[in-house]
Amino acid sequence: MAQALVRHLAALRIEQPDGTLQPYCAGVFAIFGHGNVAGLGEALWAERAALPTYRAHNEQAMAHAAIAFAKARFRQQMMAVTTSIGPGATNLLTAAALAHVNRLPVLLLPGDVFASRAPDPVLQQLEDFSHGDVSANDAFRPLTRYFDRISRPEQILDALPRALAVMTDPATCGPVCLALPQDVQAQAFDCPVAFLQPAPIRLRRPAPDAGELARAVALLRQARRPLIVAGGGVLYSQASDALAQLAGAAGIPVAETQAGKSSLPWDHPLQTGAIGVTGSPAANALARDADLVLAVGTRLQDFTTGSNSLFTQARLLGLNVQALDAAKNADATLVADAQVGLTQLTQQLAGWQADAAWTERARTLARQWNAQVDALTAGTLPDAVTLPYDADVIGAVRDSVADSPANDVVVCAAGTLPAELHKLWRAGAPGNYHMEYGYSCMGYEIAGGLGVKMARPEAEVIVMVGDGSYLMMNSEIATSILLGRKLIIVVLDNRGFGCIQRLQLASGSPRFNNMLEDSVAPGGELPQIDFALHARSLGADAVHAANLAELRSALRAARAATRTQVIVIDTTHTRTTADGGCWWEVAIPEVSTRAEVGVAHAAYVAAKKDQRP
Repeated sequence: MAQALVRHLAALRIEQPDGTLQPYCAGVFAIFGHGNVAGLGEALWAERAALPTYRAHNEQAMAHAAIAFAKARFRQQMMAVTTSIGPGATNLLTAAALAHVNRLPVLLLPGDVFASRAPDPVLQQLEDFSHGDVSANDAFRPLTRYFDRISRPEQILDALPRALAVMTDPATCGPVCLALPQDVQAQAFDCPVAFLQPAPIRLRRPAPDAGELARAVALLRQARRPLIVAGGGVLYSQASDALAQLAGAAGIPVAETQAGKSSLPWDHPLQTGAIGVTGSPAANALARDADLVLAVGTRLQDFTTGSNSLFTQARLLGLNVQALDAAKNADATLVADAQVGLTQLTQQLAGWQADAAWTERARTLARQWNAQVDALTAGTLPDAVTLPYDADVIGAVRDSVADSPANDVVVCAAGTLPAELHKLWRAGAPGNYHMEYGYSCMGYEIAGGLGVKMARPEAEVIVMVGDGSYLMMNSEIATSILLGRKLIIVVLDNRGFGCIQRLQLASGSPRFNNMLEDSVAPGGELPQIDFALHARSLGADAVHAANLAELRSALRAARAATRTQVIVIDTTHTRTTADGGCWWEVAIPEVSTRAEVGVAHAAYVAAKKDQRP
């Protein structure tokens, strides 16, 4: 059974837009143990020339790398991951949830206990006293788009095509799990030759319903102040050109979500930048005054909508391949592939334009914001300030290459950096901004950077990560050395969970359990962590930059290097970019002994009045 599964994946091809074929499964990350080494491991060895197997150091991290690979390849390819039963399998659960939230494909192949039950209970087996057929892998059921347990070898003939159909459907795309009992992996069966020679995959591009298209065109023609919000679906549909054509022809400004950033080049005249809680002042000002918002390929997460308070005055038109996403708070829906939908809207709207004053205002705001980004990232520290903050580091990274950094991909996931990068990073090409902010998963960054480098080996992949996330998951630095995939990792050390401490203080609570200095237990001591020394112990070249000048020098050297480079710099968590942003709903206690909490709760109640009903 394992041989049939592997040979199917090795032979599977996907048709590209130019008609050429490439492997759909680009490889398998594997950490072997009992439950997968004898069955699936032997099958992978036999097909290693056609289907590469990569060793990793942490199951969650290797799944993050596989997910990042699929994201960087715009869902045109995916990777599989396999683990042993027990903790190896459950270590994949966080990654499964991350892929589910972000609508990204990954094939999870955890080992499972014996289907025969002959040796039960086996090592690492979860025994449920009420359900004899339950294993730890049942935890994947709510976290995946498709789950199956292969209890007989011939079931792979049905289960694997179903799993692949889910991953390649643009509306249902997400993680799938095939739990593989270790005895069934090794069992023989009569496998049809056709299963080992699968037909190529061709991704669908659903066209809009004629009635919905007519309704959408009518809504846009009625609008004077429209705004396009570009989400990740624009990138996955490879619809950047179609987006630029509609925006340019109709004079419609564009704002980008975290997932959609890089849909338009940063210097496009109608590119107004990030929208929402981490948004630019240009995009958010237009969002507050727009009379229609065309939301393209976005699931309208609370950071995009300001917890449904940002563009409540506007009519909402949802263009999305997933009907449920298109319908969120929408006055009208256009269920279609983003590229097809945008192209047809451009054709149907020929000759129509937004109000000229609106378009000019958008261009002016975009120019002003770009000038402000220059100032914010110049790296000129105010008097009496000794430590840089995130914007200073972002500017140093951006300016560390002599020519245009169009080949740079920045990777990040959680903490303060997503807000600063969403506002300040300049992406010159689709995919040059890689942010995991659907699940906001600390620890994704370095593993995700590895996946991006595997997907785009020609790019300079720059991982920007805080000390908190670095400490959560850093083992794939060693994997990057093992696989020869060079990363530049910039560690911003603010000595704790600075982002959450600011939220804590803004909520009226005192400093508590976030910064290292506030968390020393009786009898404990403040740890002095040498991140550069730690990174060197994993095989990377690493330095600690004492200031921005040393950071710039280290970045130039890192670009010239051929193996993974880690640069550490001390930063402050007390400074952030004040420009832009909007309200985000964080529930504040109604009852507290602290007066500060009462003040924060009153402000919270007042802000909720602006939410969409």
